[in-house]
Amino acid sequence: QVQLVESGGGLVQAGGSLRLSCAASGRIFSINVMGWYRQVPGKQRELVATIDSGGFTKYAESVKGRITISRDSAKNTVYLQMDSLKPEDTAVYYCYALINLINNWGQGTQVTVSS
Repeated sequence: QVQLVESGGGLVQAGGSLRLSCAASGRIFSINVMGWYRQVPGKQRELVATIDSGGFTKYAESVKGRITISRDSAKNTVYLQMDSLKPEDTAVYYCYALINLINNWGQGTQVTVSS
């Protein structure tokens, strides 16, 4: 069984920064991709950023230049450094990981950006 535990959400003013962390634990044989998605009420969950085992990253156009994803493979942890935050970044952020070829999701952490 695998668990993803997120931390780092909260309330921040527009222009501020937050750093999200997500640690994977359990019976892990391989982690191919880790990343973050976000969702606001009434809308579909959308990609924020992903990083694969080779370090290749993918970002949503709306966050390029403001958000950086990184990964510590030794700790099975993925980070999301969010700078220059905007009110439209407000959402529940979900950690995602493809572990043992199975999709896994965290519980979600709220990020609120006030104007």
